[in-house]
Amino acid sequence: MKNYLTIMLCLCFISAYSAKPKHQYVKIKTEQGECIIRLYNETPLHRDNFLKLTKKGTYNGLLFHRVIKEFMIQGGDPDSKNATKGSLLGEGSVGYTVPAEFNDSLFHKKGVLAAARDNNPEKASSGSQFYLVQGKKFTDEQLDAVETKRLKFKIPEWQRAIYKNLGGAPHLDRTYTVYGEVVKGIDMIDKIAILETDKNNRPQNDVKMTVTILKRREAKKLEKELKKQSKTIPDLKTA
Repeated sequence: MKNYLTIMLCLCFISAYSAKPKHQYVKIKTEQGECIIRLYNETPLHRDNFLKLTKKGTYNGLLFHRVIKEFMIQGGDPDSKNATKGSLLGEGSVGYTVPAEFNDSLFHKKGVLAAARDNNPEKASSGSQFYLVQGKKFTDEQLDAVETKRLKFKIPEWQRAIYKNLGGAPHLDRTYTVYGEVVKGIDMIDKIAILETDKNNRPQNDVKMTVTILKRREAKKLEKELKKQSKTIPDLKTA
């Protein structure tokens, strides 16, 4: 009987240790700090593409080349690596696009990761360029105006609560694919967003990035930390 219990405990331990994290996480590191991003499983095409480019080291050394306070910070242009000071960036490509993956529950709250794109009718995303939302807080009156002038649909009440309390960029909802969110180090966005920029919104001093994938053990540890935090933070969705 003791041997049986010992075996069962060992199997439970092995199962718990080997279990995969629920999500994939990436770390973006800059001279202005670093952040950890959870990639959404609801957007598998964008998730897998970002992981693929990260594994290849594509993002390492690229710039956050477009920065607009109270809106977003954009990076991932392949042409930004070793770009000369003052050169116009934002047109670079890895040679392909990613089909849009819109999801009504994934929206432009502060801290989300979303895909940049051009004006193609399919709203397909750039293969590499992305942005992190800083945004701003909105009043009910301002959200009403966004609904009428830009969105042509009603923002759910729980999302309105987040836009009022946390902030974001609601006018982009359901037109640009949102595929992740910062779960640690959101202040990196704020620090970059206030940097001095030129006429093309490029920071006067280059902001280079290094992007890595969190290993399984790191990801599992992070998920445990986030689970504990979620029990002490009010849920705006049910507010």
